[in-house]
Amino acid sequence: MYVVPMYSHMRQYPSVNPYLFTQSATTAQTLMKDASIVLAKLASSQSFAKHVMSLAQEGKTKQVQQMIQSLGIRSKIDIYFNPDGIRLTLSPTSGMHYCCQLAIGLRWNVF
Repeated sequence: MYVVPMYSHMRQYPSVNPYLFTQSATTAQTLMKDASIVLAKLASSQSFAKHVMSLAQEGKTKQVQQMIQSLGIRSKIDIYFNPDGIRLTLSPTSGMHYCCQLAIGLRWNVF
């Protein structure tokens, strides 16, 4: 039989300060806006999407990154791809407080 300690309901928690949390949410909104720009371009332009896929297939990560950056996004972007798709990870730029990331995975092949 398990007995709950008599004073467990009186546990003291530290006070919370939402400053960093709200700052993170604000920065994440910027990442979301940049992600929306990238997704809108990929969704609306087959030629852009095809070019990204072709460069990725050739292993040209820097060129894919340059194409994505050319859309005017402000976030730092890390790109990883494999034969099934691409993963974009957006992070705050070096001038911003590093507090969050936004990762997007898109498939272009089904096995």
